[in-house]
Amino acid sequence: MTLQRLFDHPDFMAIYKPIGVGMHSESGELGLQLLAEQQFGLKLWMVHRLDKVTSGVLLFAKHAEAAAQLSNLFSEQSIQKTYLALSQSKPKRKQGRIKGDMAAARNGSYKLLKTQSNPAITDFFSLSIEPGLRLFVCRPKTGKTHQIRVALKSEGAAILGDQRYGQPSDRTYLHAWRIAFQYQKEAFQIEAAPLEGEWFNKNTFIDKLKQLENGNYWPEHWLKNQN
Repeated sequence: MTLQRLFDHPDFMAIYKPIGVGMHSESGELGLQLLAEQQFGLKLWMVHRLDKVTSGVLLFAKHAEAAAQLSNLFSEQSIQKTYLALSQSKPKRKQGRIKGDMAAARNGSYKLLKTQSNPAITDFFSLSIEPGLRLFVCRPKTGKTHQIRVALKSEGAAILGDQRYGQPSDRTYLHAWRIAFQYQKEAFQIEAAPLEGEWFNKNTFIDKLKQLENGNYWPEHWLKNQN
């Protein structure tokens, strides 16, 4: 497997995480961190994670000091993360904020609660791509396990291909599209369109994504409040 480097900085690098690769080595399969270290020939520090079924932009630090700074930005929710997801179900709402505590359910799954002690927070809006297919643009404000997957399921729109929370397909249609942050007083925005998946390669999706990249469809309050 050859990993795609999206962005290189003296202190960190961004790569495209393909689907089906875990962050850590398991069951004889090399994890993404070790694969990246072997391919790029340097020691890397993990500063955030993506689920095995999720593709997209992933940051690694190149030294311990950068790892501490970037990890702190993630923990302080100072890094804006934007995800793309597809669903074949109509949501309860076309846009809004999903907020609630998360609790472990059966067999490694999670569920969203009505309580607000330490809530997972996800903002989203959605667009129709074609009859029976909807695109969700999601910004998690917190970093809980399976957060977006559980959030969209709670809206009645489980992610296409999410075999844990939805219906099977050729992949789980969740993609870490863009991250934006400030590091040492310099602004960075790194993005990558999804590569894998039949539905992500349909012209109707590609056209809609191009419109988003050009600034169309975004709710006004998202544009005013970039954080």
